[in-house]
Amino acid sequence: MKIIVLNGSPKGELSVTLQYVRFAARKFPDHTFEIFHVAQTIRKLEKDEKAFNDILEAVKKADAVLWSFPLYFLLVCSQYKRFIELIFEKEQEAAFAGKYTASLSTSIHFFDHTAHNYIHSICDDLGMKYLGAYSPAMYDLMKRPERTRWLGFMGLFLDAVTRRAPAAPAYPPLAAQKFVYEPGQVKSIADAAGKKILIMKDGQTPSGNIDAMVGTLAANFNGPVEVVNLMDIDIKGGCLGCCKCGLDNVCEYDGKDGYKDFYNEKVKKADVVVFAGAIFDRYLSSRWKTYFDRSFFNTHTPTLIGKQIAFVISGPLGQIPNLRQILTAYGEFQEANLAFIITDESGDSGKIDALLAELAGSLVHPAAQNYAPPMNFLGVGGRKIFRDEVYGMLRFVFQADHHYYKTHGLYDFPQKNYKARRMNAFMMLMTKIPSVRKKFLKILKEQMVKPVKFIAENK
Repeated sequence: MKIIVLNGSPKGELSVTLQYVRFAARKFPDHTFEIFHVAQTIRKLEKDEKAFNDILEAVKKADAVLWSFPLYFLLVCSQYKRFIELIFEKEQEAAFAGKYTASLSTSIHFFDHTAHNYIHSICDDLGMKYLGAYSPAMYDLMKRPERTRWLGFMGLFLDAVTRRAPAAPAYPPLAAQKFVYEPGQVKSIADAAGKKILIMKDGQTPSGNIDAMVGTLAANFNGPVEVVNLMDIDIKGGCLGCCKCGLDNVCEYDGKDGYKDFYNEKVKKADVVVFAGAIFDRYLSSRWKTYFDRSFFNTHTPTLIGKQIAFVISGPLGQIPNLRQILTAYGEFQEANLAFIITDESGDSGKIDALLAELAGSLVHPAAQNYAPPMNFLGVGGRKIFRDEVYGMLRFVFQADHHYYKTHGLYDFPQKNYKARRMNAFMMLMTKIPSVRKKFLKILKEQMVKPVKFIAENK
């Protein structure tokens, strides 16, 4: 059996994820694994028609395709995203249709599910037969039980391909949208009150209704608004995954392009930041993905704390809950206030006008307070994953993170609360006594609310 491996790491052969593939290839010698470094060679694939077609021909002749990639900012890296865009731009879906497929990633399990959801949905859009995802931690291959688990997954995958097992799609095709937004007269003006407002829009075509929506939103502010086209930012390339930034936030691209200066001088210094873009396949454009990936020079530290942010989207966001979760999570772990996510899905220009006017006010009013809501599971869970990994195995790599987490009190491990430890030990012992246990359960609800009730009634 011949399996085509589409390697989605910018590091090519030095990909951690690819070592899982190499290991499987050695353990299943009766099958051929042919690897294409599509992320690392994306510039060539954009320009060299033959190189791109060679991959398509290999896919056509293969029995199965394995999407292999590291996690980059809640998804695949921008270079891999661009490869996927090329398939649809060149209308080469037929090369993948009917092929059995699976996805493999390595990460620290920070939103690995959204990356696999994305790849799964892309496979469904291509008409492929998706058989599952495998998402280990980066160094699980070093553990014997995890090697066994990985080989078990591959064995099941190869067996299903051999049996020509049926596979049901999970993601329905996206309904086409042809609505053209026609802005009305701006009726309400939101006083910017001296706050710096930055709107970034996707200049990659097709941009849907983004230009018109951004124009209406900007007109609703009473004060200066800076609108930046992503295509005008000097970005030489996507994140390389080199982790050079981990030591002291120095990027490999420093001095080679203008992205970091733009982020530090424009994004970090803005009070209000609006991200505007059209949907490409099941995400935003690869240009937007490049923007988010390159912001990783800040590593795993929030840079939009207390800022007011919003997303203005052209396209069927309501049909892509995975993307909505990604956008929501971005606001969460940045510790910002995500005011709104506005789309043009209503197909009603008047309603969109009203939403954009309301958005302007909803951004400037909380800005004076640097308001941000408390984090929910998306933010809290993500931060705990980063905290544990940086405290542990990744500390020497991400020293900048370690310094930030230590100085900001994020190493708030429960075991450091000695008062709670003593109380827990005592109460666990006491509640083993039947009479105490009975009394404890009787007063538990009252005691749980007591400290909060005191604040509510007296402060």
